[in-house]
Amino acid sequence: MNLAQMTDQALIRFDLIDTKKKDVIWKLTEQLYEQGYLSSKEDFYHEVLEREKLSATGFEAGLAIPHGKSAAVQKAGFAVARLEKPIEDWESIDPDNKVELVFLLAIPEGEAGSTHLNLLAELSTRLMDKKYYHQLMQAQNASEFMDALDNHSLKSKEEPSQVTDKTVLVITACAAGIAHTYMAAEAMEQAGKKKGIRVFSEKQGANGLEDEHTADMIRKADAVVFATDITPKGKERYKGLPYVQTRVAAPLEKAEELLDRALNQPDGKVEGNGSGEEVMTANKKQGVLAEMGQAILTGISYMIPVIVAAGLMMGIAKLGAIPFGLVNEISDPSYATSGNELFVILHHLDKFGFLIFQFMYPIFAAFTAYSLADRVGIVAGFIGGLFAAGVHYQYWGIEEGIPSGFLGALILGLTAGYLARFLNEKIKLNKNFQAMKPMLIIPAISVLSIFLLNFYIVDPVFGGLNELLRVTIESAQESGEIVLSTIIASATAFDLGGPINKAAGAIAIGLAADEIFPLTARVLAIVIPPIGLGLATVLDRFVVGRRVFDANLRVAGNTSILLGFIAISEGAIPFMLRNPVITIPINILGAIIGSVTAVLLGAVQWYPLPAFWGWPLVENVWSYLIGLAVGALFIAFANIFVRHALIKKGRLKI
Repeated sequence: MNLAQMTDQALIRFDLIDTKKKDVIWKLTEQLYEQGYLSSKEDFYHEVLEREKLSATGFEAGLAIPHGKSAAVQKAGFAVARLEKPIEDWESIDPDNKVELVFLLAIPEGEAGSTHLNLLAELSTRLMDKKYYHQLMQAQNASEFMDALDNHSLKSKEEPSQVTDKTVLVITACAAGIAHTYMAAEAMEQAGKKKGIRVFSEKQGANGLEDEHTADMIRKADAVVFATDITPKGKERYKGLPYVQTRVAAPLEKAEELLDRALNQPDGKVEGNGSGEEVMTANKKQGVLAEMGQAILTGISYMIPVIVAAGLMMGIAKLGAIPFGLVNEISDPSYATSGNELFVILHHLDKFGFLIFQFMYPIFAAFTAYSLADRVGIVAGFIGGLFAAGVHYQYWGIEEGIPSGFLGALILGLTAGYLARFLNEKIKLNKNFQAMKPMLIIPAISVLSIFLLNFYIVDPVFGGLNELLRVTIESAQESGEIVLSTIIASATAFDLGGPINKAAGAIAIGLAADEIFPLTARVLAIVIPPIGLGLATVLDRFVVGRRVFDANLRVAGNTSILLGFIAISEGAIPFMLRNPVITIPINILGAIIGSVTAVLLGAVQWYPLPAFWGWPLVENVWSYLIGLAVGALFIAFANIFVRHALIKKGRLKI
């Protein structure tokens, strides 16, 4: 394999005199950018530094391999630095390592199976060969280094020469999916050969699953080692095997010890319930709050495509109706039979988007439960999400039922997951009746429990909040426009389309219809949060010099801006589900500040048209837009600074 095609002589530096890790990484990042490997050096540099926080990228004998996977990488490649003075404080597997040879790997997102990624994987594996590494260290200049890169004979991947009756399977996976994944696998295989143990490694990296374990391998195996920094795929395949769970970097330091542990003192056994679901019995359990956070994040990641799809369908329909002046009217049922084919399509597209939105909470709750209980939690979680979306009211004939929204989905999804997991662990059946547990017993008990929880607690609680809100707003009618605007904006921004938002809307529209109080605060509070949160994901790296949102929320942020301008506030819901304690108060404050600013400057909107096509109907529209900008920017900057402060203190992870 020709590794030289992955780099260039301009990317091989023998002249760096820097003595700080960040400075070396930045210099190499600049080189990659100048040679056309990166579209943004700042974005890639940030991703590399984020990766540095996960585990050491220094190894031994002077080697370090920092790396980053980023959308800013236009093509895979690497830069190299031979340092004039070794760096002694580079975090390394070997605590005595003094780094003098640095490979910076640039890994693109979504390029699994490509030749370039195969080459990077090959480089990582070659660097474990001490003879090959020594040749690189002997190079005196960039030209010699380029020649040495491909001066290597591939070692065979045959079974250990000293065959014993012991077989250990290894799964390696790191966040970026290249360096540690392959080096850990190579270290375990070499340790196996040294100890006379068969070791078969499956790499779950940027190229997908490589050297996947076969059913025959698993059947003959004595133990399995999960050396992963992310959740490994297909753990249920190893049901009944003793296992060890460790970080992906651990084999580079103690591969032989891990083999001994797996065979003699495992962490536990991989267990299953007969239907493919698996759990791993371990001596150490994740903290409840961390576990809940991971479950919520899983639910959000599956929910985001639903929000994007729904918003795009509705957005296309409404934008298509603008030339005909039918932006809001296009949802009227009369357009389904209007005889105009374009209007019929736009009408059904609008309704289609609304239909997709109804599955936002079911998908979120289902996969939140799935994260906690695997497949046995999906059914109860999905039904809990249906309750949160208010679907049950349609079938029960309750026209004024208020759905519990994102808070209900959060409560019901987590409850479904923990309950299904508890039942799965505690119910023991004869093997002849094992299939009844996931197919009948767990769904029956968990679904009934979710029904009762929703019927007696979740729906009544939000019904009570709705009534409290109604009384509060009605009692504030005589308190002046600022107080009333503040209350309406607060309620509207609180749950973004949830029961409190809808209750505030019903009252505000009623007041406007009776010409008592305009809808200015209401319509601004609908659009300010999604636009503000979307802006935060765009501006963070310019304001504080780094990303403060993870990749999923950055995708949601772009969509949130678009949906905000067409008055679909649900685009901001992923942010609220992920960090409600941060997001909800800031949303409320931003909505109040923006709405009150607009009202004080004289903006008046009597029509329920918060989207941009309603702006021409606003009296003093510039005051309205100033209020919108003030509120959205407050939310953006407040989120950025609060999240950045929490990240620096180690109290928030992205």
